[in-house]
Amino acid sequence: MDAALAQAFEATWPAVEYADAGGFRVGKGLGAGGRVSSARALTGWKDSDIPEAVKVHEGWGQRALFRALDEDVELVAALEAQGFRRENPTAIMEIETAALTDRDLPRVTAFAVWPPMAIQREIWAAGNIGPARQAVMERVEAPVTSILGRIADRAAGAAFVAIHQGVAMVHCVEILPDLRRKGLAGWMMRQAAFWAAENGAERIGLAVSRDNEGAMALYRHLGFREMAGYSYYARPAG
Repeated sequence: MDAALAQAFEATWPAVEYADAGGFRVGKGLGAGGRVSSARALTGWKDSDIPEAVKVHEGWGQRALFRALDEDVELVAALEAQGFRRENPTAIMEIETAALTDRDLPRVTAFAVWPPMAIQREIWAAGNIGPARQAVMERVEAPVTSILGRIADRAAGAAFVAIHQGVAMVHCVEILPDLRRKGLAGWMMRQAAFWAAENGAERIGLAVSRDNEGAMALYRHLGFREMAGYSYYARPAG
């Protein structure tokens, strides 16, 4: 994963606050999920910095959680040696924006909308993307937008898109359960690409859980390439 993609990954989904503990940067997430509530390694981290990062988590009243790239085998080994175990393996994927703007969208299928409409917030909430995660979207610096997807004459999908240094990152793609597998997510990604192109982004990136086989298959079908992977590491409960 190159520097621009890595920076966009962080900048387009920011924590409320950050604190450094030795060679780790810890995010304060306020219940908005692992991406913003985890510690990640900077340069020059040491094994003894891991307990210091844990103390920051504890001070904020959140579970001690670390995020490590798959390729960072030294960090993974250090975390496992201190009792942390792997959770939620995730892929980071990208595609050139132009690869998704090669065909017109069907009428009234997908729109770029900001701020999000109430129905989009309801769709996110139905998919466990509640107020805490939606608050992350409000913290991101422009340019940002949301994608509204429609199918069967009704609003059925929502996504969030933000650009940082020419890379558009797509987050929180959610389709109502009874309207999935009808192609809507693909059209929403294409709408995201049209908006990204209009705002100067040459690439589109996203993160997707490896357990979400349907989403992984969709993104590969669209032409996304896997650029990196990461997992979370936490101590087992009890």
